Amino acid sequence: QLQTVESGGGLVQPGGSLRLSCAASGFTLGAYAIGWFRQAPGKEREGVSCISAAGDRTNFADSVKGRFTISRDIAKSTVYLQMNGLKPEDTAVYYCARGRVSLCGRGVPAEFGSWGQGTQVTVSS
Repeated sequence: QLQTVESGGGLVQPGGSLRLSCAASGFTLGAYAIGWFRQAPGKEREGVSCISAAGDRTNFADSVKGRFTISRDIAKSTVYLQMNGLKPEDTAVYYCARGRVSLCGRGVPAEFGSWGQGTQVTVSS
């Protein structure tokens, strides 16, 4: 069964940091792109970051550039999203998903599958 499981969310003050983890199972992490997405209440799900299957290409939404980084540990079959300088507008449920191919493409939800259950990130003082 192709599956991704997110963890690491929580409540953090503005300016704080969190590291989200996406544990992949049922498929080879190095064969597919992995994307991080988020969905705030009343808003559409949006792409946050993506890493290619080879790990040599990453992309980020303009809203998180310079604050978020994406990395992975093939041995642990896990992709990480390091989030620094968090802002209240980063509050959302964060999801990871497996790309249908090895590259990130446009990084839109329709290009990804095997969605996890999500992890809540709340940025508030």
